[in-house]
Amino acid sequence: MASSKRELISPNGDKRYVRRDEKGRFKESDDVGRSLSQDRKRSSDTTVPSGQGDHGDQKRR
Repeated sequence: MASSKRELISPNGDKRYVRRDEKGRFKESDDVGRSLSQDRKRSSDTTVPSGQGDHGDQKRR
């Protein structure tokens, strides 16, 4: 089962990455600041497509 793309939403004073289910409801939510700080601490062997950054790193251009 492939995961849907993450999208960035910006409610008042907050930024979050969210995934939606088939019905458009929120399935998963991550705070941007925590997501970026954890991403910088680790390197990944897995290469992933755009929008799937929490599952691995994107290929360098």
